[in-house]
Amino acid sequence: MATLRTTIAFPACGPQRGQALTEFLVVALALIPLFLLIPIIAKYQDVAHATQMAARYAAFDATVRNDAAAGGWKSESELADEIRRRFFGASDAPIKTGDVAGEFDAHRNLFWRGPDGNPLLDDFSRVTVSFGPGHGSTHGDAFEAVNDMTSFQLLAGGLGLGSRGIYTANVSVALADLPAGLAFYRPFDEIGIVMTRSASLLPDPWTAKDAEEVEERILRSATVFPAGNLRGVAGIVNGFVSVIEWPAGLSGPKLGELEFWRDVVPEDRLEAD
Repeated sequence: MATLRTTIAFPACGPQRGQALTEFLVVALALIPLFLLIPIIAKYQDVAHATQMAARYAAFDATVRNDAAAGGWKSESELADEIRRRFFGASDAPIKTGDVAGEFDAHRNLFWRGPDGNPLLDDFSRVTVSFGPGHGSTHGDAFEAVNDMTSFQLLAGGLGLGSRGIYTANVSVALADLPAGLAFYRPFDEIGIVMTRSASLLPDPWTAKDAEEVEERILRSATVFPAGNLRGVAGIVNGFVSVIEWPAGLSGPKLGELEFWRDVVPEDRLEAD
């Protein structure tokens, strides 16, 4: 039996001593700084998220603590102290009225530290709360007039709708620079990062506790519900209609009333406790 053999000839290669090590070192020069920066970027992202949550807290606090409420506005200094302690302090910080963040490790977020072990937020006073597009210092500066109420001013007045505009709360935090002297930390060693987040809403909502209160607010405004002026003659009209239509059993048109518009769930559809 004949045997078929195949011979493959490879071209001669020159010496390659140390080539793989050289390539690794070249790639490492680019990757190592990136790997060292990833934890720092993660900490910046965490601070940014806390800043956004703090801005939302400041804005939503205005919906329950404002000049239309019984207690009035929460003072600007008290609001700032709450934000520093609850959003920029230790993650296990208790929620207590009047609690203030202290400049010691027990009150700090230990995750927010630089490569040298120093806190990125080295002073809680670096967290500031401002109001409105102009970053004013008082709640009165937070309101920005809107023009979409112009066409509905009469209706808004009749329903008791507030028209002061949009309320904006801003929270800013200035972080310490990373330690100087290491090239791969540039420019974070001198950039002076300041993070600012804002939240806006309308703190003057129109609410009612039940259907009766909704009807009462609508009925008291002749602009919103002109038919309400007919309530004075509703009894007479209903009487005439009942007499004329008594064979068919029809009742009057209920002039100036809103009860028949209620969306009422029948009792047999309600779940018993």
